[in-house]
Amino acid sequence: MKIEQVKPADLKRIVAIEKTGFSPEEAGSEAAFQQRIRQLATTFLVARDSAGVVQGFIVGPAVAEPFVLDWMYEMTPQNLETGGHQLVLSLAVSPAAQGQHIGSDLLAALTVVAQRANRQTLSLTCLNRLVAFYEKNGFENGGVAESDHADEVWYNMVKTIA
Repeated sequence: MKIEQVKPADLKRIVAIEKTGFSPEEAGSEAAFQQRIRQLATTFLVARDSAGVVQGFIVGPAVAEPFVLDWMYEMTPQNLETGGHQLVLSLAVSPAAQGQHIGSDLLAALTVVAQRANRQTLSLTCLNRLVAFYEKNGFENGGVAESDHADEVWYNMVKTIA
């Protein structure tokens, strides 16, 4: 897999992968991903297979806030040039490519991007069933998030990178 910045032409594939990894209430819309591609190109990474097909992606803004806030799913914040915190709004891998460590590789690649931009932390919210995956990737469980996104219970996961 080759990890690189997103391209506008990746939109349809990204939305299809998102729909396989999240419930309809949780998943980002095509319009949200169009906005994220435009505004977060430097912090929107895709994993491409040898044929160039996107098999997974990770995206989120670099902001002053240390945790993902619900409004960020609807209105994409602008990336800070340097400093702040790297958030993850979505990490998803196509069902056919799961089990190949693509999710972990995408987290590692975004961590490098964040380190180069002097971010303090990498953080995200996840469902309880994914806490162990993120802990295995160096995150600490910060407890239940204030989020009510999709009427789910979310956990703040934080990785210090500064």
